[in-house]
Amino acid sequence: MKKPKRHSDRSGRAPLRSPGRPPVAQREERRRFWAAIATGQTSEDAASLAGVSPAVGTRWFREAGGMPPAGFSSSAKPPSGRYLQFAEREEIALLRAQGHGVREIARRLERTASTISRELRRNAATRGGGLEYRATTAQWHADRSARRPKPAKLAVNPALRQYVQDRLAGTVVTPDGAAVHGPAVTWKGRRHGRRQDRRWATAWSPEQIARRLRLDYPEDQTMRISHEAIYQALFIQGRGALRRDLTACLRSGRALRVPRARTRRRGKSFIAPEIMISQRPAAVADRAVPGHWEGDLIIGLGGSAIGTLVERTTRFTLLLHLPPMPGHASGQRVKNGPALAGHGAEAVRDAITRTITTLPEHLRQSLTWDQGAEMAQHAHLRIATGIQVYFCDPHSPWQRGTNENTNGLLRQYFPKGTDLSVHDADVLAAVALALNARPRKTLGWKTPAEALDELLRTIHTGRQTAGVATTA
Repeated sequence: MKKPKRHSDRSGRAPLRSPGRPPVAQREERRRFWAAIATGQTSEDAASLAGVSPAVGTRWFREAGGMPPAGFSSSAKPPSGRYLQFAEREEIALLRAQGHGVREIARRLERTASTISRELRRNAATRGGGLEYRATTAQWHADRSARRPKPAKLAVNPALRQYVQDRLAGTVVTPDGAAVHGPAVTWKGRRHGRRQDRRWATAWSPEQIARRLRLDYPEDQTMRISHEAIYQALFIQGRGALRRDLTACLRSGRALRVPRARTRRRGKSFIAPEIMISQRPAAVADRAVPGHWEGDLIIGLGGSAIGTLVERTTRFTLLLHLPPMPGHASGQRVKNGPALAGHGAEAVRDAITRTITTLPEHLRQSLTWDQGAEMAQHAHLRIATGIQVYFCDPHSPWQRGTNENTNGLLRQYFPKGTDLSVHDADVLAAVALALNARPRKTLGWKTPAEALDELLRTIHTGRQTAGVATTA
């Protein structure tokens, strides 16, 4: 690409780059545009409210990654009266063309003469190198001087950049260390399709990365970065620190910041009143006692499903392998027989029993589920495992908030509309390991695996102490 020509003015000052074509809008239009975006307007509607074309608004939004640039956010202060505005520069250009002097222009604008003199001296260079004063060119010079760019921290600190990339886009591994690459996904520069495969990665969130740095490098102040700086490095074009295709490693997979969707569930009628969540012991709610779990299914294409169990205190996650039963592919169903898709009541009961009985007895206190038909065998589950089952109220997913949040994290690896039956037990173990190795804000940036291990050590130490006291 040919570089723009440089021109030197008659005063012998250093040559300046050409401003090129004047901008299509000024700061006021951009400020109105981002104010409309903050209220929930689309790019096209916000552009109309700002007085620019829809195409310009869409380009502004995509170039900024959906994030208001510095000076245009809702929390940004309005421009100070100390600085000249574009309307004043237009007045200066008009009065200058009429032949008025500096002091006369300053008197009419109610500015000091030094302000006008400095404006004409600094911002009057035009494309041809002369000193004719034009408002659009002067505004371009002023905006360029006010930009004061500085290099991004991730761009100048290779160790910090490598740390962020490894935890954002690292490889998922099985418990024995073998890499699991997941499906091959082509980056298209936009958000992933609703029913398409997602890129698999360790996928720590920017906040998890920023907070974990304080634990991994407590003495090294150079290994510090805010989560917002990581988001800007991912979303904003031209920062040069992180590739934009790494946004595919974010849990949402969004290339731009967009609102979240809402989901609702329907309840079932086979639940007895005595096992509703209102009858659950109060000790479960404060998360002080471990061993209380929340469970659910995530559903995929063709009736495929994966079961999820999350411990409320440590957020430790277990995944249930629910393969299709024989005859599912052929469609040969038996009347009143089991659900061939693999997530019927008997299949879910057996999967929970196999998984949760591997845990110590004191970590099998209760299980909270929604009113899905897959838990119709809850009585048999209670007998087989000793765990008490409770059910949420209809349309109340917040009563299992920990599990709902975990299911959202798991959609990074198991998107809606994809076939979940292709993942075997080893793959589910690898994903669970990746999830349990992510630091959590609610755990003081420890990982669920660390929290569970610390909890088990504390319980074991307490039992040993009690045994010694009893013997004595």
